[in-house]
Amino acid sequence: MTSPLSLLFGVHAHQPASNFPEVLEQACSRCYRPFLETLHGFPGFRFAAHFSGPLLEYMIERHAPVVALLAEMVARGQVELFGAGDSEPVLASIPARDRIGQLNRLSRKIEARFGRAPQGAWLTERAWEATVVPALADCGMRYVTVDDYHFLCTGRAASELDGYFTTEEDDRCLDLFPISEALRYRIPFAPAEEAVAYLERLAEEGRCAAIYFDDLEKFGIWPETHEWVHGRGWLRRFIEGVLASSRIAPLTFREFHDRHRSRGVVYLPTTAYIEMNEWTLPAAAAGALGDLIQREKEQGAYETDKPFLRGGIWKNFLSLYPEANWMHKRMLALSQRLAALPEARGASRRREELRSLLYDAQANDAYWHGLFGGLYLPHLRRGVFSALVRLEALLDRIAPRAAVLRSDVDHDGCDELFMHNEEVQAVIRLDGRASICELDAYKLGQNFGDTLRRHAEHYHQRILLGAAAAKPALGIASAHDRVEFKHDIAASELTPDACARTLFADTWIHEAGTPEPLARYAPAAPAAEGGPPEMRFRTNATDTLVAKRIALEPSGVRVEYRFEAAAPGRFRVELNIAMPSCDGFAGRIIHRGEVLGGLGQRLDLEGAETMTLDDRFMGGCVTLSFSPPARVEVGPHYTVSQSEGGFERIMQSVQVTLAWPVGRGASDAAVRLEIRKDPEGTAAPPRA
Repeated sequence: MTSPLSLLFGVHAHQPASNFPEVLEQACSRCYRPFLETLHGFPGFRFAAHFSGPLLEYMIERHAPVVALLAEMVARGQVELFGAGDSEPVLASIPARDRIGQLNRLSRKIEARFGRAPQGAWLTERAWEATVVPALADCGMRYVTVDDYHFLCTGRAASELDGYFTTEEDDRCLDLFPISEALRYRIPFAPAEEAVAYLERLAEEGRCAAIYFDDLEKFGIWPETHEWVHGRGWLRRFIEGVLASSRIAPLTFREFHDRHRSRGVVYLPTTAYIEMNEWTLPAAAAGALGDLIQREKEQGAYETDKPFLRGGIWKNFLSLYPEANWMHKRMLALSQRLAALPEARGASRRREELRSLLYDAQANDAYWHGLFGGLYLPHLRRGVFSALVRLEALLDRIAPRAAVLRSDVDHDGCDELFMHNEEVQAVIRLDGRASICELDAYKLGQNFGDTLRRHAEHYHQRILLGAAAAKPALGIASAHDRVEFKHDIAASELTPDACARTLFADTWIHEAGTPEPLARYAPAAPAAEGGPPEMRFRTNATDTLVAKRIALEPSGVRVEYRFEAAAPGRFRVELNIAMPSCDGFAGRIIHRGEVLGGLGQRLDLEGAETMTLDDRFMGGCVTLSFSPPARVEVGPHYTVSQSEGGFERIMQSVQVTLAWPVGRGASDAAVRLEIRKDPEGTAAPPRA
């Protein structure tokens, strides 16, 4: 009689620290709690679990009975807890010093609460680069899980992938478990009996192990899964089927690792799971890869040729989305600044606080986009920027910077000018547009320039076609196969933006009505010694000369224009202002003491002298003042993206467009943007 198949079953749970409280509560009540309660009733079903640092802290504080249940299962040897980077970073995307700090921080948390440090690590998004091996090994990790696809790309046969392999880098060794894609797509979407039968077939084939490790959220949060997994009993039937089978033996990864030897040395290519390799490509290339994969499936060649159908790598997201790259390079610069901080300057007492902010800014969620919102979700980017802005403010107190600095932070070949004081910071990209790409309020921890432009996405074609996915005959559809619409989406909302969405982007409108975007501003005279930080620019439109001055004020910025017009026209200024409430209930547009609507409202104001964007969620407001009075158009800027729940519109910013008539000769205009933090936590309407 052959030995039973070892089932190595693992789940990964993560919620970003910046996620909405109601989302966290729903995840705990509809997924994590019922999952652990069900597993607790079956002590013989051994499994592994990884909870990210922010989620673990939240559960310890808010759901202590659930954590106590987990601790009991750990104590009786039923559960093996996996480590990872504490805030769930992609380890390959952060410096080695931060990899070690992140890994050790979560290991300490696990050991402090559950009595045993982890020996295995979850690799965020299964994004593999060999450079992560030394940090993992130095932090006591003996093994990690990656996809079987990683191994297939080395030429390994699927039949070989029923144990673990060993890799090495810089004289450190690490063992690698290949996660079965076939199991990922069956669990929990296929009927429980079918999933158990598949495991039994593997046992009959003489396989040593079946390896599963995937998102715990698939067991209650993804569409239809709560009713399917818990209401209709999928999880219970699956566990009972496994335990009733003489051909399947659930083990923890540690137990299997201790009982078996490595299958040999392996060197994996830089890659992630196969779906992400498609997501990380530009739209046209992603569409071409998707079409190729579909043809391969139709011809019955996909399983054979899959290892050779390579897409991009995770880091491609940073070159695909300039907004992600900007966050990432800002994070790297602050990491370097923190690492260089001298101990003797009083930083040691606050170093842990500084590291916490840095680690929060390294959480993976806001840096990429695929099936899930990620980069497209403003609250996730806000979490990153809030940590960065607060970290920068603390570093400035310990080791002050110059008030004006120039460098190419994001390595795009174009310098940025940083101007800051104690309250605010404005960053101007010197690309000819003379506009502000980042506007930080330190007390609010808010970047008002955090606006995502409309990008071309390969799945937009599915929206235009209105394609619908077929529902499986048995089971439920995976989120990867669903095509649903959460909102009505117009074709115009899918048109990519030609350039970044910034603050104070200018357009000259000729007398005939033809717009001429001003994108050739050249730096002019430098700021005067001893005055507030400022930058001056000049440009020639066809009909006019425009001089522009951007000056930092104690609580905002003032932008002044001087026109020398050869012919009459109109001057238009566009500001995309990122407000935390977006189109939620806590945002208000206030004009002349009257609330005109929410931040998602479309408004036209003639002869406006001032207006306020009030955000009670943020606890502050932005007031704009115009001289001379301007025509003002206000409206939401939406992007369209996909999530596990379907295609959706997401408001990224309040778009404020100002316009003045400009006659022949010399004239002036100015805009003042003032940021105010309300001491009560809720911004009050300004005086009329």
